[in-house]
Amino acid sequence: MRVFRWSVLGLALASAPAGAEESTKPLVGFTARRASAQLDLEQRYDQLLNADNLRTWMQRMTVRPHHLGSPQAKANAEFIAERFRSWGYDTKIEVFHVLFPTPRTRELVLLEPGRFVASLVEPVLLDNAVGRAIREEGLPPYNAYSADGDVTGELVYVNQGIPKDYEQLERRGIDVRGRIVIARYGGSWRGIKPKVAAEKGAIGCILFSDPRGDGYAQGAVYPDGPYKHDASVQRGSVVDLPRRPGDPLTPGYGATKDAVRLSREDADTLMRIPVLPISWKDALPLLEALTGPVAPAEWRGALPVTYRLGPGPARVRLTLAFNWDLAPAYNVIATMRGSERPDQWIIRGNHHDAWVVGARDPMSGLVPLMEQARAIGELAKTGWRPKRTLVFCAWDGEEPGLLGSTEWAEHHADELRERTAVYINTDGNSRGFLSIAGSHSLEQLASQSARDVPDPQTNVSVAERRRSATLVRGSGERKKAAESSAAMRIDALGSGSDYSVFIQHLGIASLNVAFGGEGRGGEYHTNFDTFDHFTRFHDPGFAYGIALAKICGRLMLRMAEADVLPFTFGASARVVNTYVDEVVELADSMREETEATNRLIREGRYRLAADPTKPFVPPTEKSPVPHLNFAPLFNARTRLEASAKAYDQALEALTKGERTLQPTELAALDRVLIQTERALTSSDGLPRRPWFRHQVYAPGLYTGYGVKTLPGVREGIEQRKWSEAQEQIGVTADAIERFAERIDQATSILTSEP
Repeated sequence: MRVFRWSVLGLALASAPAGAEESTKPLVGFTARRASAQLDLEQRYDQLLNADNLRTWMQRMTVRPHHLGSPQAKANAEFIAERFRSWGYDTKIEVFHVLFPTPRTRELVLLEPGRFVASLVEPVLLDNAVGRAIREEGLPPYNAYSADGDVTGELVYVNQGIPKDYEQLERRGIDVRGRIVIARYGGSWRGIKPKVAAEKGAIGCILFSDPRGDGYAQGAVYPDGPYKHDASVQRGSVVDLPRRPGDPLTPGYGATKDAVRLSREDADTLMRIPVLPISWKDALPLLEALTGPVAPAEWRGALPVTYRLGPGPARVRLTLAFNWDLAPAYNVIATMRGSERPDQWIIRGNHHDAWVVGARDPMSGLVPLMEQARAIGELAKTGWRPKRTLVFCAWDGEEPGLLGSTEWAEHHADELRERTAVYINTDGNSRGFLSIAGSHSLEQLASQSARDVPDPQTNVSVAERRRSATLVRGSGERKKAAESSAAMRIDALGSGSDYSVFIQHLGIASLNVAFGGEGRGGEYHTNFDTFDHFTRFHDPGFAYGIALAKICGRLMLRMAEADVLPFTFGASARVVNTYVDEVVELADSMREETEATNRLIREGRYRLAADPTKPFVPPTEKSPVPHLNFAPLFNARTRLEASAKAYDQALEALTKGERTLQPTELAALDRVLIQTERALTSSDGLPRRPWFRHQVYAPGLYTGYGVKTLPGVREGIEQRKWSEAQEQIGVTADAIERFAERIDQATSILTSEP
């Protein structure tokens, strides 16, 4: 019924005048004549795509666990490389040697009241060769880069374990120092939970999946349905990803075999306390043993227990030990050299490693990449060659911390900064709605590409289907934007996949693309992320895998074939304008909140609940929020708006044939355009995390995957570092000014006298 509603609405929108006008516009970066040839090329490309290939390759590469360092990871890399070679690509496997701990000891015991020994076993529900391989070769549930440790302490329930949860605990007089915390997944990336716990003085951290999020509260559990059963566990890394992805022992340079490595004691991204993920079946006895205040309503999950905070009387012992070994990461790199501008690279990537057999994560993204490469290889056999060089990458070691992509890009950093025009990433894929996030200079390219790909269920474009969903269930600015225009808007990038090193460290314009929203489930990082689960619950006919190949094919081919690299800057100016308004509003709202909080503290009303056995100690008043000088940001965004408008108008004149440029001028223009995103980086990086150099997009220090825009300014304000916030206003404004200056250079080439 829901699909029918979307279909009708999508068809209505597809016939609207705004959509019709959009479809008649030329392709960004192409003259009218060249646009027609490009659309013909894309039709030929589409006809070559075959969903049966996706099914065959996924099934073949998910027969055994293929985590980093496993025999199957190497076998899969060799299979992928052999396929690329057969399609005509110059292909190699680049190996890096990265730190990858695997568990040696995992023990969790409830000591009192009563005694309970957690099983820490995730059953394998497949009774076939794949199930046997998982039992014999798969890694058990654990958190990579947890500290070794043997700790005993009272238990405290901290909800999702993010900073605002500890504020609630502090207001109730609950201290986690010297205690072990238990947190449910959700609210932030998993690595933030033990990071904050350690900062608050906890000595250990336990993570569990509450059925409220992805278990029986959502629907039938596997194998009857797609959701997490009582003994399933989400594995995952807890490396300090917002500080720096990549190998913890080789910061900023490639982890080659002979690279100089830090000692583990000096590695700043390793977790400092032991961390262990468990199932809700193992978590239930621990939660039942807690007393103390009842948790706030929004902290309560779906387990049959009264959620209480503690501390105690539950007392637990957590014992963990790991093998701290180096493992080989096999990156497959396949290149098709460009015919006219070979030194301009269009890079496409998806990882091939998994926590277990990983059908959805990552193979549902990898097999469309392979089919995309195969179809382009078939086009090349007809005599066509791309203008610019195409590079396909299958990364290893993404799951532990974006290892393969980061080490490769750090190792080739100078060459990549010089030559790479764009990086296009995918990860997992499912059926549903298109999602694109990335550099806003690519928004028009993304919108036009999505406009030209039909949705498999509704037969309207994937852009229109997404717009339909926004109009029906969207809110705020998203809905307003969808009402005003048929053009699709893209989101900003945080972290969590292989694009991070390209955009946030090297300043390469990037996109991350996926379909999803209707293939929900609880298989993420568990034993049951299998071919069986994926083909039953996510994309049974691989129709959305083909849709992903179509959208990414257009993005890549249009970047490769355009007369001028298809960057536009109106969207960049729009979002920067919004981000500046947001940080100003953030400072104002914090000022009001601080004044209100301090008033409650003075009146003795800030603490929600006091422990009657202890004297009440009023908290210290917060420092007042000063008035920050945002003028440099106001000036920079004004300049950017003017620069973007001038460039976009000049590019439109070129594509309409009102101007022509010589080949040397076009090449010079491309060289400037490639460097526009680089201008938004700073060599000093962000405060306390210099690896992250982009001044507009970064993962949040306490959000993990979630993006923080204008991160230096925003986090300076959030962390009440007022002098730093003021300094970062200047740093960020300088980056935006540099960005505008590069755009002006491009405009001058477009408008120069013949």
